[in-house]
Amino acid sequence: MVENVLWPAQFDAELTRAEGRRVPMDLAVDEPTVDEIAKAVQQVGYDAVVERDVQYPREWEPRGRVLVQNADDAGKSDLLGAVGAYLGALR
Repeated sequence: MVENVLWPAQFDAELTRAEGRRVPMDLAVDEPTVDEIAKAVQQVGYDAVVERDVQYPREWEPRGRVLVQNADDAGKSDLLGAVGAYLGALR
């Protein structure tokens, strides 16, 4: 079983690529939450587990992370793009 880890910083429009954003600016949103990311992951068709007390290594405050389970068929960049597209649609 493959678990992919998605951090809110990877979708944050306020961050640069060097600071941790992994999606293009047109897919990034302002201050994404782990709940929004988990909902988008479920919309894409994968199971999501939210861990709230975890801190992204490049940030000082814990914003949590989302573990995506059973994402064997999707690559990480494809998964990030699909979740980013749903995040924009949710807002």
